[in-house]
Amino acid sequence: MYVVEKTARTVDEALKLALIELSATEDQVKVDVIEESSKGLFGLFGAKEAKVRVELKEKSDRIAVEFLEKILDKMGIDGTVVAKLDGDALNLDILGNDMAILIGRRGQTLDALQYLVSLVVNKERADYLRVTLDTESYRAKRKETLEKLAHRLAAKAKKMRKDIVLEPMNPYERRIIHATLQGHPYVSTKSEGEEPNRKVVIFLNK
Repeated sequence: MYVVEKTARTVDEALKLALIELSATEDQVKVDVIEESSKGLFGLFGAKEAKVRVELKEKSDRIAVEFLEKILDKMGIDGTVVAKLDGDALNLDILGNDMAILIGRRGQTLDALQYLVSLVVNKERADYLRVTLDTESYRAKRKETLEKLAHRLAAKAKKMRKDIVLEPMNPYERRIIHATLQGHPYVSTKSEGEEPNRKVVIFLNK
């Protein structure tokens, strides 16, 4: 429920009742005073209570959750979306059993969903909101896997004394490789190619 109408002796009292029902603060809502209160004749006859219509302002976390819930429903997936809005970052986690279908091959489905959510929540925003979508701690597990891969391939490049070209990765995964090997004593990294086939190259320091 995002809109309620309340009546009370005063506008302030009606607003307080609405805020309680919506579990919101005054800065999170839009208030429309439908009718002001009046005491009536001699304070006895024709007295009217105040009436307000209170609506929750659009919140990016709510928009993202509703969008994802619709997608899950259409996919026939029983899952719960948990959102955490932290400044300019929105973190979304989908909870449920067997979320592999949402992750896809090397996270491609999850990345695609994350991109769509980002488009939806940033559609009418003046300031950009960074969206991260995760399920079953996939992002953390993938990060750990890529860090191990980076160290293993760096050792291979050093041993074989030749460049190592990785498979195409998205920008987020490439950043993990670059960050992991930043400051490495024997190798450096660079990205080559065009999206979506851009790759990381590990090469020996001169």
